[in-house]
Amino acid sequence: MKGLEPLIGAWTLKGHLAGADEENITGRTTFKWLSGGFLLQQDAEINFLGTVIKSREIIGYDAQSRTLKSYVFSNLSPDPWPYEWEVNGDVLTIRVNYGALDATFTGSTRSFSGAWTPNPGADPAANVAYEITSERTHD
Repeated sequence: MKGLEPLIGAWTLKGHLAGADEENITGRTTFKWLSGGFLLQQDAEINFLGTVIKSREIIGYDAQSRTLKSYVFSNLSPDPWPYEWEVNGDVLTIRVNYGALDATFTGSTRSFSGAWTPNPGADPAANVAYEITSERTHD
């Protein structure tokens, strides 16, 4: 969990679909430790191609699988979506494989910038490839 410490704070996001120049993804996200320091909360509001996504994600360490796992609760689904997080140095990898969702984010814990890409065989309609860059707004 301590590998996620560089993410603490607020970030503005902007981005675009892979291979496109038009910036059509904007938003804001914040990361904070919950009381006790065992769980990390991410709150986001993102305009993704005209669709406003509001979400809360709770990230924690799962001792049984020895992985970082999270659940995202959003206005897109009545069910939480499960994700797995991995930190290797300052490389951040986030994976989702739930229903039609099957994609991986590869980026940096230092800048919270990177790209989501569909995994091999994933439905490209449900797993759109896109890139984001982020800028810290405050700690």
